[in-house]
Amino acid sequence: MRIGLLGTGPWARMVHAPALAAHGGLDFVGVWGRRADAAKELADRHGTRPYDDVDALFADVDAVAVALPPDVQAPLAERAARAGCHLLLDKPLALTVEQGRALVDATRATGVASVVFFTTRFRPETAEWIARQADEGGWFTARAEWLGAVFTGDSPFAASPWRREKGALWDVGPHALSVLLPVLGDVSRIAAAAHGPGDTVHLVLEHEGGTTSTATLSLTAPPAAAGATVELRGAAGVTRLPETAEGAAEALARAADALLAAAASGSPDPCDAAFALRVTEILAASQSLLDGTAQGVLDTP
Repeated sequence: MRIGLLGTGPWARMVHAPALAAHGGLDFVGVWGRRADAAKELADRHGTRPYDDVDALFADVDAVAVALPPDVQAPLAERAARAGCHLLLDKPLALTVEQGRALVDATRATGVASVVFFTTRFRPETAEWIARQADEGGWFTARAEWLGAVFTGDSPFAASPWRREKGALWDVGPHALSVLLPVLGDVSRIAAAAHGPGDTVHLVLEHEGGTTSTATLSLTAPPAAAGATVELRGAAGVTRLPETAEGAAEALARAADALLAAAASGSPDPCDAAFALRVTEILAASQSLLDGTAQGVLDTP
């Protein structure tokens, strides 16, 4: 599969470009970025071609991987889908439900495959744990804590404008939801949403079938307190999301494997754009509740 990369920021440099260049099933055709000099530097580093014209890149590839801010990702990915390109996307899918729906509509209209890189879903230990807990069922309640130190530690993403504006809800919230939803089912209502210190957000979620969960999300945790935990309690007892030392590039390679499989089979991946749209709808409803502009009731997808 011929694939191009959209984006030249830290995530593209640290994860996407190395993973695409090393993948045996991909031909890394080129890089497009909003800064031509950065695109050239990244392309040169990996022995591929820089593109000044994003539509020219779309014409030369079968798929694109996107490492751009979500408000930039969504319209460009929609254009790529309408050009017939399969999509390897990042989370969140978009910063508005409308942008997310337009992107999903484009994938459905053209039949292109899509995979959204929810990192935890593409690491073997955590992916297997999620599948086992979904099969087990009978869960009474769950607790998710996704605490980052992006703004309090030495992170390459500390200067990210969209993270500064949207905070933990939109950055690490998708990770927490990507674990909770396949195990507990869809969210029917955000029962409560409250601000904590810094950009911290606390959510109480009601899932279809009556299970409840809580999520604590932050990018401003003290570095010593950072980390991710998901705990489930139910008829089978107590279980926690396993830790993994695997890097993000290896997980992205598995997401690329999933895209290759979805494109070949025509069957949607569980982490496709439609799933990511539902995550976006939950985030938007949570944001409205936090802002006091709406209740946290969600429409059925």
